[in-house]
Amino acid sequence: MGYRNLGRTGLKVSELGFGAWGIGKSEWMGADDAESLRTLATARDLGINFFDTALAYGSGHSERLIARAFGKSDQLIIASKVPPKNMIWPAHTDSTLAEVFPCDYVLDCLNTSLKNLQRETVDIYQFHVWNDAWADQPSWQETVRQMRASGKVRAVGISINDHQPANSLKALATGLIDTVQVIYNIFDQSPEDELFPACVKHSIGVIARVPFDEGSLTGKIRPDTEFAPGDFRNEYFGGDRKKEVWKRLQKIQADTGFALDQLPELALRYCLTEPAVSSVIPGMRNPKHASANTESSAKGPLSADLKQKLRPHRWIRNFYD
Repeated sequence: MGYRNLGRTGLKVSELGFGAWGIGKSEWMGADDAESLRTLATARDLGINFFDTALAYGSGHSERLIARAFGKSDQLIIASKVPPKNMIWPAHTDSTLAEVFPCDYVLDCLNTSLKNLQRETVDIYQFHVWNDAWADQPSWQETVRQMRASGKVRAVGISINDHQPANSLKALATGLIDTVQVIYNIFDQSPEDELFPACVKHSIGVIARVPFDEGSLTGKIRPDTEFAPGDFRNEYFGGDRKKEVWKRLQKIQADTGFALDQLPELALRYCLTEPAVSSVIPGMRNPKHASANTESSAKGPLSADLKQKLRPHRWIRNFYD
């Protein structure tokens, strides 16, 4: 396992992290706690030291599972997130800071997450939605300062709204933000345009989420794929989207020469080729996923030629809408 600096935080994170949304069970159907605990342990044993969760993942269930798996081990780096008070994802452009992240609410959520995690300090605490119009508001800046002064937070981050990488540039320029979490994959290459250069300039750690585009880039989403009732992917891949995804994957295969079962490797290595990225956090539902993902990262970045072949596969869309 390779390790990278998380911006200016002083933390060194595994380049492959653990995205813990799925183990929260709130929108991913079929997750089993015993299996999730085995998967967390396998990931740790394979060298993963970075685990990204959130209070909203199963109303704290994901956080509590991480506590059960690891106790108070100081060998791991844990990131969590404060949910928007109005529970609207992503943040609306006209939403106010008072509606979404009032100071007392943020600090109360921090305390709840620490209780769930059974820790006195969380390594990275992130705002789970964002509106860059808030960046210059004194009340938000004071909230960040209070979090730091409490000693309960080592670094402060933003989890950027879906497919809005530039909706964070003002916040980064304040000097108050240490990390950003952003969607980045073969289809959504847009963070390379403005966000990644800004992160390099300001020494911001980058956490790349959704490297598999909720499963489409694994090659397992086909026109006849069905999901369990209640699984959010029924909407994400609704209509003709599965057919379109499958058609585009076949083009990726033709251009790269990667077999269908090699596409998860291609997807992860694509993200890891970007030097601005500190860690990529795919979801892992079982130990087999953890093993396969770490094997992929061990193969290293893609060649410049192969990454260039993936440029034309940039696909501007938002299936979360």
